[in-house]
Amino acid sequence: MEYEIALRFLLAALWGGIVGIEREYRSKSAGFRTIILISIGSCFFTLVSSMLGGPNPDRIAANIVTGIGFLGAGVILHGGNKINGITTAATIWTVSAVGMGIGAGYYFAAACASFFIVVILVVLPFVESKIDQLHKSVTYIVSFNRANYSVEELEATLAKYKLKYKIAKLEKDGDEHTGAWLVQGGSEKHWLFVKELNDESRVDRFNY
Repeated sequence: MEYEIALRFLLAALWGGIVGIEREYRSKSAGFRTIILISIGSCFFTLVSSMLGGPNPDRIAANIVTGIGFLGAGVILHGGNKINGITTAATIWTVSAVGMGIGAGYYFAAACASFFIVVILVVLPFVESKIDQLHKSVTYIVSFNRANYSVEELEATLAKYKLKYKIAKLEKDGDEHTGAWLVQGGSEKHWLFVKELNDESRVDRFNY
């Protein structure tokens, strides 16, 4: 029994470590050590749950999902118009499931899950980059003086690069206007639009 427990911890550390290496390589907030601890912790909770749960052996293990949810929420960052850390939060969630699977003795299932996690984290970013080259969504916030520039001129620039757009909001303070546009199109088209907007002296400021 002791050897079996040690084996489960070793496997939890191994599979968690493999995923953690990828997260550490990309300098994510939940890196090598964190992912290993999540995997081992989930494994241990599952073991304890089966030993102490009595007629309800899943009682403790069921709360792992809730606890991991709070941990995952801690790595999600809101900044400006972007939300970062969702992939890392999802990785934490799935690695905890791997740890639970190992703790319950489902080694092959846990190994398969770990394999697919690594494939998704390593391979799919290349697929995403290809998709972005064809279709990328960006929110541009642009401020300008109505006396010098106009919404129509901005939207004409968007249309010139064949970018699809819709205005999300437009705030007016006298002649000072600030608008947010939701824009979709290929990466190169976005780059050309940003370059022109950077060179446009009549635009006070913009960000995305």
